[in-house]
Amino acid sequence: MSNPPMESLRFDERGLIPAIIQDAETGTVLMLAYMNRESLTLTLETGQTHFWSRSRNKIWHKGETSANVQDVLKRQVRLRFRRIACHRQPARWCLPHG
Repeated sequence: MSNPPMESLRFDERGLIPAIIQDAETGTVLMLAYMNRESLTLTLETGQTHFWSRSRNKIWHKGETSANVQDVLKRQVRLRFRRIACHRQPARWCLPHG
């Protein structure tokens, strides 16, 4: 996978960009989260999703406490919307329970 050029992405005034996480097989949207440059770089380097937590003001690695990590299988940059869409599997592990 080649990395999208950072300068092609439009981060907001807080330095964030929305990331849409979809199931790799069905395309079902599983979650919307935000990335900053550092969390995007970590995601690209590790192949697992990292996000910026707006409530905790820190980077979080999806699955760091639950062990339900999200492996990035495909990246797609929608330049029209300037977002990152990450496709992952297994599908149902990152959905909230209850």
